[in-house]
Amino acid sequence: MADKSEVFLNFSSLGEALRGACDRFAGRVALIEADREEERQRWTYRQAREEAERFAAALQAGKFAPEDRCAIVMSNQGKWLLSAMGVFWAGGVLVPLDFKLGPQEWLRLIRHSEPKILVVEWALWRQILEAGRLPQGFPKTFVTEAPAGAELGGASRWEEAFVRDFQYRERRPEDVAAIVYSSGTGGAMKGCMLTHANYLSQLEQFHLRTGLKSEDRYFSFLPTNHAIDFVFGFLYPLNVGAQVVHQRALRPQYLLPTFKKYRITATSMVPMLLAMLKSKLEEKLKALPGSKRLALRGLVAINRGLTQSPRHWISKRLLAKIHDEFGGCLRLIMTGGAFVEPGLARFFYDLGFFVGIGYGLTEAGTAVSAPTWGRYSYDNVGKVLHLTRVRIENPDERGVGEIWVKGPSVMKGYWKELGLTAETLVDGWLRTGDLGILEDGDTLKIVGRIKNMIVTEGGKNIYPEDVERYFAGLEECEEFCVFSKSYLWPDHPLERDQLLMVLRPKESVQNGRIPAALKTWNRGIPQYMRVSAFLLWKEEFPRTASLKLKRQNLADFIRHRCKVQDVKELRP
Repeated sequence: MADKSEVFLNFSSLGEALRGACDRFAGRVALIEADREEERQRWTYRQAREEAERFAAALQAGKFAPEDRCAIVMSNQGKWLLSAMGVFWAGGVLVPLDFKLGPQEWLRLIRHSEPKILVVEWALWRQILEAGRLPQGFPKTFVTEAPAGAELGGASRWEEAFVRDFQYRERRPEDVAAIVYSSGTGGAMKGCMLTHANYLSQLEQFHLRTGLKSEDRYFSFLPTNHAIDFVFGFLYPLNVGAQVVHQRALRPQYLLPTFKKYRITATSMVPMLLAMLKSKLEEKLKALPGSKRLALRGLVAINRGLTQSPRHWISKRLLAKIHDEFGGCLRLIMTGGAFVEPGLARFFYDLGFFVGIGYGLTEAGTAVSAPTWGRYSYDNVGKVLHLTRVRIENPDERGVGEIWVKGPSVMKGYWKELGLTAETLVDGWLRTGDLGILEDGDTLKIVGRIKNMIVTEGGKNIYPEDVERYFAGLEECEEFCVFSKSYLWPDHPLERDQLLMVLRPKESVQNGRIPAALKTWNRGIPQYMRVSAFLLWKEEFPRTASLKLKRQNLADFIRHRCKVQDVKELRP
């Protein structure tokens, strides 16, 4: 493998980088697609190139020109990546859309992004057709996995797009590679224009932290349209010759078997999925006989003492049965996108799995900071990437202020949103809207969001995420979120403001148990940060494709459906 220095910056575009990888690793397996216990298909790098070129030729036969856009609406699968490669090789711009949004939102984003081509899987295409007549000027559509004889509504079958006359179209580093829609934690979705240079610099910086190799096997189960998996589950592994494994059925009972069957070495998870995996492991451990549980605790304690920094070879020998559940090879779990509770990371560290907690956002090309391999961390999101600059704007007495980011990975701007671009990009600095602090000059710690800050009567600034951390072990509810009353209901007098917890109780928990549980947890919190009221919420909280809480959306729902009188006071 080439030296780590400037592995990616030597290329002018993603298309060029991916074609080079397909040549270098031609005989290696690139993609594996599984569905439950069965393997559907696999492609070598040579086969992936042939499929991508075939699709690129079909695009060009339809007069698809450089800078034309192609939208993709598909769940995680190999043809998502093959289609994207074909778009890059035809010189086009990719528009990844969230397959969970639903037909009305897909149609709205298609109108906004104006793609010439749409690639969509059959099940989702049926939803679009059932939603009503297609609007005039709807893009030419390729449908994957359509049953034989199915009425396609004017679309073409992706698998039958056989055209041989393909011409590779090179792009410049400054050309837009993708328009990625992101809403962050709230608000209307915005199309982030990310260039080839943005992505190549992101790959360069991240590669120096993780060093993924051609021998690695990456499990991709976050949606590929999401910024995290687009980079770390598509562009990064395929550019270094690694395998990418997709599992079409993402229910928890199929995740561990997939880790084991394909001997996965690396993956990315949002904290919620990591917590689900922890819960599944704990269930298995609790089922062990008492003597075995006691022996396991002893081995975990020994592992903790011997591996203050990751030593995977030690951990997988001491705790072989646990590591075997993951195939015996898992060494890296990247996570971010939301706060990672320290106990969650500690659980996996103690078992010998490195959980890399990072920070980023779509507008910054995905990652801004990442952990240093060989160092466990609980209360920060790693060091700022080496080509990226971070400054804390208007810091308070604690050093907390808005995180501003500058560097070669920062987006070109928002598609069709000149005003919003000017507000967000100031002299080349990206205003993130996140609050943080820099420690030791380059270690970043996230505190909260500017819009979520609560000011107490005593003048103290409280960030809801800080309060929520104290309740991380609250077992009576499925999920919870902290607001101030005046944030949810702006007419509520500020002088009578309260910290309010919105929570969705577990089905097995009677509502009468909630106040006592909250009071118990409150005792371990500084008095000025204690929750003094709560609101019961029956529905699942709104979340992004990567399961990140849409805090603003939840606030809007509560504001319109509930009244201040619905809030329950926590009596002393």
